[in-house]
Amino acid sequence: MKKSGNIILGIDPGTIVMGFAVIEVTGNNPTLTTMDVLKLAGKKDIYERLETIHTTVCQIIKEYKPHTFAIEAPFFGKNVQSMLKLGRAQGVAIAAAMQYKLNVTEYSPKKVKQSITGNGNADKEQVWKMLQRILNIQEQPEHFDATDALAVALCHHYQSSSAIGALPKGLKGWEDFIAKNPGRIKI
Repeated sequence: MKKSGNIILGIDPGTIVMGFAVIEVTGNNPTLTTMDVLKLAGKKDIYERLETIHTTVCQIIKEYKPHTFAIEAPFFGKNVQSMLKLGRAQGVAIAAAMQYKLNVTEYSPKKVKQSITGNGNADKEQVWKMLQRILNIQEQPEHFDATDALAVALCHHYQSSSAIGALPKGLKGWEDFIAKNPGRIKI
């Protein structure tokens, strides 16, 4: 019987195109399970788009049974209306994850890029090239929204498995850890 690893669902929210990706981490080895996009441009009504996002995220969760859910935070731009729409899409995707009792973690675009490439200002092509190397992916995606979602999922793996990023359970912060473990400080 194959022991399954940690399954992470990553989402790049959008009201025109939403990217999603699922990775499975066994030991410390991430592998791509699926990555694709949901195209919403054909639906004129924003509420119909939001309902489609919710339904699709629920279907992905039912099919792949992720343990955790990671989503990219909206990038603050100049267009307030676009930000509101993106925030709604993100909220609907998060609500679907919460409906299935998944832990939700949100990452800024800069944090995702930094985690994957080491450069928080990397462009989408640089992020994709690094993802190809890390996960040994050959095929070229049709949409960078899918690769952005993959980057979010992999970022979550890195952040949750990092000795620096993961704080021991029951602690409020690193100051709390130091206060409760003074013998572990070496000067």
